Amino acid sequence: MRNSGSTHGCHRVGEAPATPRLRLERASPSGLPACELTPWAAQGLSFRGADFSSSPSRLSAFTQASLAWGAQTVPTATQQQCGLGGCSPAVQPWASSLTLLSLSHLTCKVEDERMVLCTLFPFTDKKKTHRFIYYPDTGWAVGAEESDFEGWAFPFPGVTLIEDFVTPEEEAEMVQLMDRDPWKLSQSGRRKQDYGPKVNFRKQKLKMADFRGLPSFSREVVRRMGLYPILEDFQPVEQCNLDYCPERGSAIDPHLDDAWLWGERLVSLSLLAPTVLSMSREAPGSLLLCLAPSGFPEALADSTMAPSRSVPCQEVEVAVPLPRRSLVVLSGGARHQWKHAIHRRHVGARRVGVTFRELSAEFGPGGKQQELGQELLQMALSFQGRPTT
Repeated sequence: MRNSGSTHGCHRVGEAPATPRLRLERASPSGLPACELTPWAAQGLSFRGADFSSSPSRLSAFTQASLAWGAQTVPTATQQQCGLGGCSPAVQPWASSLTLLSLSHLTCKVEDERMVLCTLFPFTDKKKTHRFIYYPDTGWAVGAEESDFEGWAFPFPGVTLIEDFVTPEEEAEMVQLMDRDPWKLSQSGRRKQDYGPKVNFRKQKLKMADFRGLPSFSREVVRRMGLYPILEDFQPVEQCNLDYCPERGSAIDPHLDDAWLWGERLVSLSLLAPTVLSMSREAPGSLLLCLAPSGFPEALADSTMAPSRSVPCQEVEVAVPLPRRSLVVLSGGARHQWKHAIHRRHVGARRVGVTFRELSAEFGPGGKQQELGQELLQMALSFQGRPTT
């Protein structure tokens, strides 16, 4: 995750946040977890730290007026506890300033309402990024203005954007019904509601648990999806509501959705506010670029141009604007090869993203787990669900 301004390690130095929260920036190489924001601002809580060295260290939150991180080190013990009443003497020196070790960065994962798990990793320089803008009317990504690749473009298949998929009245009703049920704290400042089976992706196991179907207010949304050719046979078996808020520093790191359970299309509805879906790829090799003709982006739709420039895949980020109340479908390469993310700088107001997922071929007709797939599908499309615990 990147913001403008001078940074050391993972967060902006010398700038106290308006609310008690820890703002961390992505600064990790491929294969290492990204820095994440801990969502204590939701409770008005903040916390003080301990030594991390190379092993996870547990920290618990406690109420204070402002957040302070220090650059001092403490003894090598990696399990230091901060209770609601205060810290042990060895931990106290950390609560001194907003300076983070410049040769390291941090990733934090919320364990429960009062515990967060943090790990320190070696710091590496941010990779060079060339930004392109996706134009849905053409299916091309075009170099951003004032960038090294301004006016250069490449085809970016697999993204379908449907604007005004729901009405303002439908949007308001859906969010009102969501807010009647509890939201669970998630990673990177998000809150979530899940409607789906309980899944262990690492072991490739799942069970129904307390899954009772998608919520009733999604019935009309799913019916309407079938009116569009790309979704005419789409049957969602899982729904995940994610609540983003700038006060919590909400974001989601670049990732690919699982392909063992989830199928060829990912469908997401944007409610309450627009945002930008940022697409990136870690594959080796280069993308071939064409010089966009005059009159772009409209002229791109019917153009056949010879590539005359290239850019390393790993240095490209494609911005896909998601208007409020729009529906986006990721398929093909955009689903399986390009990671998707939402950066904190693109969360300017409360936004609720509603993602629907279908089953993979393994759980479909003729698949080795088709019976379980049919059971899941029947339950999902009963539309009698509440958020699972």
